[in-house]
Amino acid sequence: MHLLPILHQHTPSSAPSATRMRILALRQDTLGEQLDWLATEEPLEMRVQGPGQEMVRMAVTMRTPGHDHELVVGFLYTEGLIHARHEIIAIQTEISADDPAPRNVVTVHLTHPINPTAVQRNFFTTSSCGICGKTSLDQIAVHCAPVAPGPILDWTVLETLPTTLRSAQRLFAQTGGLHACGLFEVTGQLLSLREDVGRHNAVDKVVGQMVLEDKIPLTNQVLLVSGRTSLEIMQKAAMAQVPIVCAVSAPSSLAVEVARRFRMTLVGFLRETQCNVYTHPERLRLGH
Repeated sequence: MHLLPILHQHTPSSAPSATRMRILALRQDTLGEQLDWLATEEPLEMRVQGPGQEMVRMAVTMRTPGHDHELVVGFLYTEGLIHARHEIIAIQTEISADDPAPRNVVTVHLTHPINPTAVQRNFFTTSSCGICGKTSLDQIAVHCAPVAPGPILDWTVLETLPTTLRSAQRLFAQTGGLHACGLFEVTGQLLSLREDVGRHNAVDKVVGQMVLEDKIPLTNQVLLVSGRTSLEIMQKAAMAQVPIVCAVSAPSSLAVEVARRFRMTLVGFLRETQCNVYTHPERLRLGH
């Protein structure tokens, strides 16, 4: 059986993209060709440059194209390489003279020099697990203080968040193959939603948006992710000083350890009628 060709690729610069292709579909007893949409996955090379310095390649991540500037800025912030919007002079997407379409390379120019040894990590991040090999919580603590007490979140709001997130996931509805991260006020108002094949990328895109809008730290907001919570996601949330992190699935043991150490409220298996609270329940009003 021959592979079916990709017909069309939709890659707007400001929104996540999907790829349309022909597939063979078996529906009960009928086999036939039909069109299907897939979440696009492509590599992104992230670079950084200080004044008077050579450009440094930070990392390559597999991501869904769209909101790439936010992704790179969020990565810089959650890795402790920048601390505020004013440290960024410009963000450049590489464009070839022969091909005017943006390429998968983004460079951030900073106001201050950088330490190339500290920046260059010599790793390849994946869409599924993020930056693998970060085994010590002490690495997070170098750049991250415990999270402030933060707001109180009522159960009547908490139980509505997954439905709000899902209804806003435009590309998930189209492809069924993307993770999402939503940033909420404690009133339940959705402030930002980003989708990506990598759950950690979706978090970086939300954080990067807030950095670019000068709305960091996120000391009064709630973060909700569509899948499980890992060490990587909790590290990024801690760097952004998010007091309450929720997920529709389970946390890992290290995610709980990060939440406990940095005084964050961690909620898992969040559904309309139930949830598990793993750490710091004092921020939640769960009684009816």
